[in-house]
Amino acid sequence: MLQPLNLPPYPFKISDDNGILTLFDEIRKKTIIITPEEWVRQHFVQYLIKQKNYPRSLIKLEGGLKLNTLQKRTDIVVFNPSGQRILMVECKAPSVTIDQKTFDQIARYNMVHKVSLLAVSNGLQHYYCTIDHEKCTYRFIEELPGYVKD
Repeated sequence: MLQPLNLPPYPFKISDDNGILTLFDEIRKKTIIITPEEWVRQHFVQYLIKQKNYPRSLIKLEGGLKLNTLQKRTDIVVFNPSGQRILMVECKAPSVTIDQKTFDQIARYNMVHKVSLLAVSNGLQHYYCTIDHEKCTYRFIEELPGYVKD
């Protein structure tokens, strides 16, 4: 049974293949296995598109990045029409407690991307933060801003 999340429900195309649940990922245009983290990622993407009006075409899932010598993957990155990253989202499984380690992870990734808006979610709790890279400051915000076209 798929865990209900603290995000709106969406009518995913879910299939059961001998006990392995899959769904069609609209962004990557392929069928993927539903892990607890993927369940959160898929819901958060739909939240971005349907509630916050982020264009589907500007969303990239599991993009690669090089951190020192290590190859890492960001869960969700949203771009503006000019190709600049405007939002980065780190997703965790609902069973994972969001703690300092989680924030440290997205902060490390952001050392590479330099995004000004960050989100962390385990599907049950969501945290949003704005970053001012020039002043080296950050501020947690209550709600994720909707998409604003440049």
